[in-house]
Amino acid sequence: MKPVLEADYFPPSPKKKEWSTGLVKAVSTLVIFMAGIVLGLSVSGHFTRYFTTRSELFFPNTVYAAAAAASCDRECSAMERFVAPAHLAHGMSDDELFWRASMVPRREEYPFERVPRVAFMFMTRGPLPFAPLWDRFFDGHDGLYSVYVHSLPDYKLNVSKSSAFYGRQIPSEEVRWGTVGLVDAEKRLLANALLDFSNERFVLLSESCIPVFNFPTVYKYLTDSAHSFVDSYDEDSWRGRGRYSSRMRPDIQLSQWRKGSEWFELSRELAVDIVADSKYYSLFKKYCRPSCYPDEHYIPTYLNMFHGSSNANRSVTWVDWSRGGPHPATYGRASITEGFIQSIRNNGTACTYNSKPTSVCFLFARKFAPSALEPLLGLSSKVMHF
Repeated sequence: MKPVLEADYFPPSPKKKEWSTGLVKAVSTLVIFMAGIVLGLSVSGHFTRYFTTRSELFFPNTVYAAAAAASCDRECSAMERFVAPAHLAHGMSDDELFWRASMVPRREEYPFERVPRVAFMFMTRGPLPFAPLWDRFFDGHDGLYSVYVHSLPDYKLNVSKSSAFYGRQIPSEEVRWGTVGLVDAEKRLLANALLDFSNERFVLLSESCIPVFNFPTVYKYLTDSAHSFVDSYDEDSWRGRGRYSSRMRPDIQLSQWRKGSEWFELSRELAVDIVADSKYYSLFKKYCRPSCYPDEHYIPTYLNMFHGSSNANRSVTWVDWSRGGPHPATYGRASITEGFIQSIRNNGTACTYNSKPTSVCFLFARKFAPSALEPLLGLSSKVMHF
């Protein structure tokens, strides 16, 4: 019998070179695997941040308060947030906002029940002294209007939660009178209001404006109108043509130059077109400087060039310029009488509505001092019927 040797119980040891090669392969594989994990996590984080940021262009993070955000996350579907943002704060720049707001659906049918709304857009530096009067005007008409307020960036409106103005401030920038910043603020208000697809008509107002008719009259007047209401006229004086710059040629000719009141009312179609424009706006920003005032010329000129047939060429906001000077007359407590308000409602001005003569030419009026609030509240139900 062949003797059993001790070596027969154990497999032969591998050679040193083979053992080293295997170890290197194992370590290399482990390093590559770990590097892949790190790279994957890094790329995933980058794309998450990128698409989270860019998604705000379509589904803005409309957070007015932390509680509101949590509530919206629970109650609002993506579609609802897209077509009608419940809250107005967002992190979009003006360029992103204007791009987002100028999107227009190609389909005529809406995938939801759309009731046309009127967007009331207030431009103010501070308080809204006539908020109680406006709240009375809006009362009982939920779903037919929206409110937007452009103020100083850090200013917070002090209104009750039941007010139509509560939570309705948009992301704003400081505005200086007589500069293109006023046009920026107008476009910012329009763009924020356009994010709500139910808004059909857009009225620009100031803190010194009041309504002179009740809500049903104003709503029907605007939503049934075939035209927008923007002052746009040719004035052959230093206040009109004298403000034109020849450096705007050939894009804007002197014959196309127009002047008008800042306080406009626009259809959705025209509002989208104005927000989408950058070509002509840039010319005004560059060449319309004091004593040229962009807010008095940009929209009147733009509509004259491209939408003349869609404009009634008049404002629906009454203003008294009879005293002369750079600013209109301001009316306080002593001026507020039944006869005065009636004279605005039926002031004998000749105008047309849907191409037919009408005696109702003005729906709003300015300028009124804060002291006028109390007597106006006293007259609202008797004279203005709200």
